[in-house]
Amino acid sequence: MKSRIKFQALMALSLLAQSVFALDRQAEHHHGQANAHMNSMGFEQLVARFEAPGRDQWQKPEAVINSLGELNGKTIVEIGSGTGYFSFRLAEAGAHVIAADVDRRFLDYVDRRKTERKLGDEKLITRLIPYDSPQLGKAEADLVLLVDVYHHIENREDYFKQVLAGIKPGGKLVIVDFKLIETPDGPPLSMRIPPEQAQDELAAAGFTRFKLDTKMLPFQYILTAE
Repeated sequence: MKSRIKFQALMALSLLAQSVFALDRQAEHHHGQANAHMNSMGFEQLVARFEAPGRDQWQKPEAVINSLGELNGKTIVEIGSGTGYFSFRLAEAGAHVIAADVDRRFLDYVDRRKTERKLGDEKLITRLIPYDSPQLGKAEADLVLLVDVYHHIENREDYFKQVLAGIKPGGKLVIVDFKLIETPDGPPLSMRIPPEQAQDELAAAGFTRFKLDTKMLPFQYILTAE
């Protein structure tokens, strides 16, 4: 009888451990859903969404770029550059831009537009990166920019330790991402990262000074980290 009770107790503990492990795995990969959500749309549909004429009204790219300070001659890496919505504007503002993305289709799209605009490599280059690394050289960038991308990244502490190593002394990281409010564009609320959580994660990665702007953009916050 005692052995039967022991066996049942061990089975219960085993099932509990499996349940906890499954929950941990689910939490670990929760934001991988953001990539699946985006990729559920076709490439042309994504391009149309990223380049939608109405995007300027809520994204306010000129205001965002003006808030970055003097860009002439600075090296800016845009992680998750997509169609180059920001990358081309940054190049026009005088920066040397590295448009980095995990999707070769977007990089090909940017390269075609770059040729059409007759932009040289001194203004803009593209870089294919993996999901788990920004592939930055040591102290390569004056500024690293992520727009609508932070919530896509998993293992963020490790990822942004690599980002920090790629930023020059005195440089900065700028995160633009969606607030936890209902918006006509953007990912589902369950996939969004509040700025307080993003700041805690970046602090764990080694960033020490932060500035948060929740006023400039109607749907998004801007978190600057140094």
